[in-house]
Amino acid sequence: MAGRGAATSDGTAASRTVHAKGREKLLGHLAMILFALLIAGSFSFGAMTAPHIGAAPLNSIRFAIGAAIIAVIAFGVRREPLRLPPAPWRFLVLGALMGVYFVTMFVALGIALPVSVGAVFTLNPLLAAVFGFFVLGQSARPVVIASLLVAGAGALWVIFRGDVEAMMGLRIGRGEAIFAVGVACHALYAPLFRRFARSEPVVVSTFWVLLFTGICITLYGARDILATDWTSMPAMVWIAISYLAVFATAATFFLVQFASLRLPAAKVFAYGYLTPSFVIVLEGLIGHGWASGAVLSGAVVIVLGLIVLAFAPDG
Repeated sequence: MAGRGAATSDGTAASRTVHAKGREKLLGHLAMILFALLIAGSFSFGAMTAPHIGAAPLNSIRFAIGAAIIAVIAFGVRREPLRLPPAPWRFLVLGALMGVYFVTMFVALGIALPVSVGAVFTLNPLLAAVFGFFVLGQSARPVVIASLLVAGAGALWVIFRGDVEAMMGLRIGRGEAIFAVGVACHALYAPLFRRFARSEPVVVSTFWVLLFTGICITLYGARDILATDWTSMPAMVWIAISYLAVFATAATFFLVQFASLRLPAAKVFAYGYLTPSFVIVLEGLIGHGWASGAVLSGAVVIVLGLIVLAFAPDG
């Protein structure tokens, strides 16, 4: 069941609102906790690449490597048949959604403050709940919505480092509006993946999504990719690219798809709220300093909200 999603992956109307229980449900939650941790690690590595490589070339090569790794696992190790999947347009749509997300994120970071961009991302779980209702007919219970709001408030507190004036002074500009489109695409991904799911093993569908995402990003940034001097990159950039490709791309896409077949869409992306908290821990562990007590209190609120969310009924 873990590899193929079992009853939840056949794409039927019944499977879209029936969620995993017991061990499979726990694995879905653990997958998304690991997802948040791996994404947090990408912030430190991603910062190392910024002076040396552009956003489009970076994302293009990370998805190329990520797709290649998953291909080896799917078609080499697991010996799944390598053939074009039924209705390949499904993966083009999913890849385009993720391509828009990554492109708008980097465009927004070029014209808006990172803290504002991070604040926009907190819309993701609530939008996922809305899309889950319209795409899959999943209805979130009041306790789920309440826990999302509590965890979201904690995430905003962490993002703004406990500065109430900065939080209240948030202004929505062009960069934030652009990224909001990307966040909406990201939120739509989980319920749409479950809607599109057929009989493919998760590792195979992960490959096709990564491949089409990489194609979309490559088409968008072809000029920058061709202009990049790949031979002059310092070793640290290739180390960072390796982490991004293996852990923050191949692994996280697999984890999201694994969890999307077991949990409601709102719960899947709620764990993104943990990312700023994990960033705090990782930055402290590597010697970049620890956050203040006020910021850490926001991280505690996030964890408490997600604990309530995890134990709340799925539908």
